[in-house]
Amino acid sequence: QVQLVESGGGLVQAGGSLRLSCAASGRTFSRYAIGWFRQAPGKEREFVASSSWTGDNTYYTDSAKGRFTISRDNAKNTVYLQMNSLKPEDTAVYYCAAGAYSVYASSYDYWGQGTQVTVSS
Repeated sequence: QVQLVESGGGLVQAGGSLRLSCAASGRTFSRYAIGWFRQAPGKEREFVASSSWTGDNTYYTDSAKGRFTISRDNAKNTVYLQMNSLKPEDTAVYYCAAGAYSVYASSYDYWGQGTQVTVSS
């Protein structure tokens, strides 16, 4: 079992930055890939970024490339999502998830409760 808790969300102006954290409990955390997803009001949950369990492989959705960086510190059981140059369209609840390295939400077995990110124009 892996429990995930996100933090770091908040209100930021367009062009600003936020760093989300995903703290995990469970001895097997380092064996899982971690994905970040987001869901805006009235929209489907969408993939943002993922990291393999070693952190050697990462993948981003096109809208995140060049602006967001996913990283992980397995010694601290924490995964980060550094978000720069934020845009109003990045406004959503952001979730981290643990599972198989994939862009599909169905590949992830464990989910956090989410953290709200609001970007004002």
